[in-house]
Amino acid sequence: MLESLAFVDDDGEEVVLDADEAQSLLTLVENFEAATVSACPGCRSRVLACVALVDLLDDAPPHPRARELLELADDAPTLHLYAWDLTTQCVHPAWRDPGHTEWMEALVDLLDGPPPRS
Repeated sequence: MLESLAFVDDDGEEVVLDADEAQSLLTLVENFEAATVSACPGCRSRVLACVALVDLLDDAPPHPRARELLELADDAPTLHLYAWDLTTQCVHPAWRDPGHTEWMEALVDLLDGPPPRS
């Protein structure tokens, strides 16, 4: 199955979900709204608060990949994780708050350049 949604921290640690895993998790946690600090309105890319993400996953029904995401959030070197929608070609034209800059800087540092587009 194709990679669909990646969660990364500032150290380059990541958890990548396939389409089915991503869709089921997004349904269980209501698109991460309770943990979202900033998000692109055109895709699923977003900045997530680690503490809120842990609480959200702890309160949600079980998901097969939740433990990996909990560990990523618990071990993250900063207060944020970065969700990257791997299925869109979005260039985030309406994502105008400072969260977009933080998200982009985190991914640029990890990838030695801007995130590639699908």
